[in-house]
Amino acid sequence: GISVITIITDRMNFTSNSKKLALFDVDGTLTPARKTASPEMKAFLVELKKRASVGIVGGSDLVKQKEQMGENIVDEVDYSFSENGLIAYKNGTLIGKQMIHTYLGEDNLKSIINWTLKYIADLDIPIKRGTFIEFRSGMLNISPIGRNCSQHERDEYEKFDLANGVRAKMIEQMKTVFAHLNLTYSIGGQISFDLFPQGWNKTFCLNFIPEGEYEEIHFFGDKTFEGGNDYEIFTHSRVIGHTVTSPEDTIAQCTALFLR
Repeated sequence: GISVITIITDRMNFTSNSKKLALFDVDGTLTPARKTASPEMKAFLVELKKRASVGIVGGSDLVKQKEQMGENIVDEVDYSFSENGLIAYKNGTLIGKQMIHTYLGEDNLKSIINWTLKYIADLDIPIKRGTFIEFRSGMLNISPIGRNCSQHERDEYEKFDLANGVRAKMIEQMKTVFAHLNLTYSIGGQISFDLFPQGWNKTFCLNFIPEGEYEEIHFFGDKTFEGGNDYEIFTHSRVIGHTVTSPEDTIAQCTALFLR
């Protein structure tokens, strides 16, 4: 069956010096997309931490988060949430870890994988390559053409998919077949879509921030529009949302809010 989230609580009794938490998306907010944080941004976060608690929440895994923000990022901020908080650190200590296979159970996961492979096997598309399902700790990434395709094949498939709705039709069927599992489906990029349990967006990280620990939780992100991966946390009732356009804009908005 579906197990509830497990939180490691041994370090949860820390109280912050400040009653405000500044929570940041990574890509496009603290760093240029897929690039590393500038020395200016790192220096800014050090200054900000003197005035407020600081947390980061990104969709990427911890390895990627460290590549972008620095090897010691979990020790440099109050909260570090990778994979939207499925992997959660507070003051450098792991406080939560959630995996899709333990959450859904092996039988449910196997039924999704079996159905997907059968569906793709019967799918008539111009070409197929390899790696049709990529298993990640927080999601399955499903690609009808297969992730091993070249960039040219990727571009061609994207046109075919837009014209024929390959991914959209597949998702519609999965929504019916697996309705009982309460899954979310997200089409992103050119060739694939993600499948993950409902609520495993950025709001998941709020599970680790107890009600009342902060008077204000401010979130800064660039994809705060409906359908963007910052939208759910940006509009959450516990959060004061701010839309930013670049890392420079993040620094400017935070300086006005916290460092005056």
